[in-house]
Amino acid sequence: MRNLTRSIIACTAVLGLAACGGISIDRERPDEFAVQRQAPLVVPPDFHLVPPQPGAPRPAEGTASQQALEALFGGSAPRSNVETSALDQAGEAAPGIRSSIGDVDTYTVDKGTAVQAIIAAPEGDGQAARAVIPG
Repeated sequence: MRNLTRSIIACTAVLGLAACGGISIDRERPDEFAVQRQAPLVVPPDFHLVPPQPGAPRPAEGTASQQALEALFGGSAPRSNVETSALDQAGEAAPGIRSSIGDVDTYTVDKGTAVQAIIAAPEGDGQAARAVIPG
């Protein structure tokens, strides 16, 4: 009985898949590229641009290291109201805060090896996780 049920289900699935191949979907559809009109090509205005002189240095906005620092840490972009109020509530930070973090005079709190173990723990679904209580 069990094999008969499995064979009926398998035959039904095979017939269903075979029927999908015989369906013809040749109806009249609009061409998706012809639906929207293409704008004509237009030559942009001149804007009084001067072509570069051969052998002239490229007009750069600073060195590569300055451009990298600008990209990483931002520049003179205006701050939002939320950022300004958060900075006002936090107090004035030193301008070179990233440089002074590793200084020996910087006050840090040692959280111990438990926090280091948590941070260094491998990623996973937690199935193998276990708590070890130092004793």
